[in-house]
Amino acid sequence: MSTNGNGNGVKPVSIMQYKDDEIQGYEAQVEAFRRGEATEEDFRFFRLHLGVYGQRQSDVQMMRIKIPGGIMHADQLEAMGEIVEKYTPLQKGHITTRENVQIHHLTLETAAEVFRILERVGLSTREACGNTVRNVVACPMAGLDPQQAFDVRPYLGAYVRNFLRRDFTNNMPRKLKTAFSCGEHDCAVTAMHDIGFIARVREVDGQPRKGFKIVVGGGTSIHALVAQTLYEFVPVEEFLKVSEAVLQVYNRTAWLRKSIMKARIKELVHAVGMEEFRRLVEEEMQQAWAQSYEDRSHLLWFDDEEADVPPLPTSVRRPAGEDDPAFQLWKATNVTPQQHEGYCLAGVTVFRGDLVPDQWRGLAQIARKYASHRAYTTPEQNLLFRWVPKVYLYEIYQELKALGLGRAGMNQITDLTSCPGTDSCKLGITSAMGLNKAVTDVLEGSNGLVSDPLVRGMHIKMSGCPNGCGRHHMADIGFHGAAMKGPTGGQVPAYELFVGGSYENADVRYGIRPRGKVPAKRVPDLVLRLLQFYKEQRQDGEIFKEFAARLGPGPFEAILHEMNEVPALGKDTVQMYMDYEKSVLYKMERGEGECAS
Repeated sequence: MSTNGNGNGVKPVSIMQYKDDEIQGYEAQVEAFRRGEATEEDFRFFRLHLGVYGQRQSDVQMMRIKIPGGIMHADQLEAMGEIVEKYTPLQKGHITTRENVQIHHLTLETAAEVFRILERVGLSTREACGNTVRNVVACPMAGLDPQQAFDVRPYLGAYVRNFLRRDFTNNMPRKLKTAFSCGEHDCAVTAMHDIGFIARVREVDGQPRKGFKIVVGGGTSIHALVAQTLYEFVPVEEFLKVSEAVLQVYNRTAWLRKSIMKARIKELVHAVGMEEFRRLVEEEMQQAWAQSYEDRSHLLWFDDEEADVPPLPTSVRRPAGEDDPAFQLWKATNVTPQQHEGYCLAGVTVFRGDLVPDQWRGLAQIARKYASHRAYTTPEQNLLFRWVPKVYLYEIYQELKALGLGRAGMNQITDLTSCPGTDSCKLGITSAMGLNKAVTDVLEGSNGLVSDPLVRGMHIKMSGCPNGCGRHHMADIGFHGAAMKGPTGGQVPAYELFVGGSYENADVRYGIRPRGKVPAKRVPDLVLRLLQFYKEQRQDGEIFKEFAARLGPGPFEAILHEMNEVPALGKDTVQMYMDYEKSVLYKMERGEGECAS
């Protein structure tokens, strides 16, 4: 990125941008569709490749904006504020667990206007939906992580650019989700991805060489699998070729296209085994395209973030806010020292991942004044400022608080993760966002539980369906949407429970799934019951995932059974038959999603 020396006028350098004719082509296709000259199927395929996705509500669209590596510049944050204010009825933009930003309730026509704003600031929605290489995620500390082998961001950028607008990645059997981790601690959780890269440095011929451990075949949903190791070490000069061979093998496996439910790459790896899959990849690398694979170092993406770092004050300042207990709590949970003297990382806890226009704009101003003109979105639906001088933390906190973003507890038990659920998603069964608020409220009102250090470090996540967009499989306590029947008729929104999941420090495990369901309105009480049970029954120092693994599903099934009764529908029980933040009787209505269109 470039700067004029005083930090003003810094402009983003994009990893990926729209092509000159893409926006005009989209507008022409919309007009043709409106005139009846394009079929619904053909038009859907076209718009999905530009990140425009049909919502649960009729004739409105969700737009998914790719944020590779979660890296957002201040100009881009500001542009999001403009977009949300002008075009979204609910006045909010949503950070996803894939580090994207989603905006909702657009028309086909206003989507084109949004494209132009995104183009202006170097963002793109190209191939954010459909059976493509989706947004590529990385740890928000990439480049600064003290545990990293090397900075993965240049290679992430090369990977994004290499597979964008390629014929064979334009309509694969299903979508492909990718992650880059900085080191062996697997900070981006490659184990749950279709393909993942873990940075390593090895000595080759007496010289240190950068490379990646490559894993393939992870994924959640109804058939959750952990990725397996394809290669322990691939030099950075060869990782794109190996990746392309993996994708070519996947794309050409005809039987995967017979059922979208079994079309992810994990199903291929699971069916043939890693040894055979590796043989197929190595066979592919003997093909003519691989033998003549040209150097692609020009695709590397370099971000001179340090050029935009705010200087430390020349005069000594007494740190402000030392006597403010709320600030001290925020500082304890949302701030991490950098290895660079005087600087730190400052996190923003974003409730349910939603930001309104003034918050987007305010975050842009904070990025410019106190950080490196950047903020990184995170898989926990939060934001991270980097290169923040420690002496400005109180000022940042005060500005965040004024924006309604001064919540402490980032990445702790009161910082829940949830997908949009039935608020907008065709596949949603329940209101995961509504449940998020209900559980957050009950946790914040129960200091005796949350103040316990082992409880405080837990994670709770929920998804509105089994697909796992809220990453519930990997939570200490996770939920996915379901439905139950009332004894005299009617349906009740409900959830299934997962316990003992994990995703931190390279310990990736999917939660145990006790049998049974619980009505949605009883989930907050269930959470408190589970936490109390854990406090009473754990061994000394035993963290929750080990506690769940030791006990197995039985005790949790017993707790579910205590709370799964559905009363008959009546005047005093009608709330049980309504979902959170809804005012009508619940009815499970799950449409056909466009993820695999």
